[in-house]
Amino acid sequence: MLSKLSKKELTDIIQSLCVVVVDDNQYMRKMIRNLLVNCGIKDIYEAGDGIAALDIIRTVGPDVVILDWEMPLLSGAELVRIVRSPGVFPMPDVPIIMLSGHGERWRVVEAVRLGVNEYLIKPVSSKALYDRLVSITAQPRPAVQLGDYYGPEPRKLATDSVENVPLASTVAEAIVT
Repeated sequence: MLSKLSKKELTDIIQSLCVVVVDDNQYMRKMIRNLLVNCGIKDIYEAGDGIAALDIIRTVGPDVVILDWEMPLLSGAELVRIVRSPGVFPMPDVPIIMLSGHGERWRVVEAVRLGVNEYLIKPVSSKALYDRLVSITAQPRPAVQLGDYYGPEPRKLATDSVENVPLASTVAEAIVT
């Protein structure tokens, strides 16, 4: 699905975001803050651990949370489990971008299973971060409850096999669908 927003509208949406950056490394928080400022975002909050992040998310009500995987006290995965608990946490639908130095496939799969919207690997470029922000704000996936999973609607269900995906017979058909 292509965005029907103009470039100006998209820029305005991104610049109006409130973002919480959660990383135990102060230098990394500063780097991410600088990338967000380069994207035009001014409303940025920082947390050095998952416990502080939960308080900030409850208090501020951010549009997006950018989260590290490895942190003391409460890891990124544990924080996602808490946030994605409707009825327990007040903002279970807040979009989450996991930004980690770990790119192992199992971590990406686990993050998706927990309900993360996007996964990025450090070091990250301003463009990659901007593209993910556009993805979750201009083309948001609705939150769904599938068994014990709560989070953004999966792009493709794990039970779908390649054989079940219809192939376009023409290029025009591929563009339209």
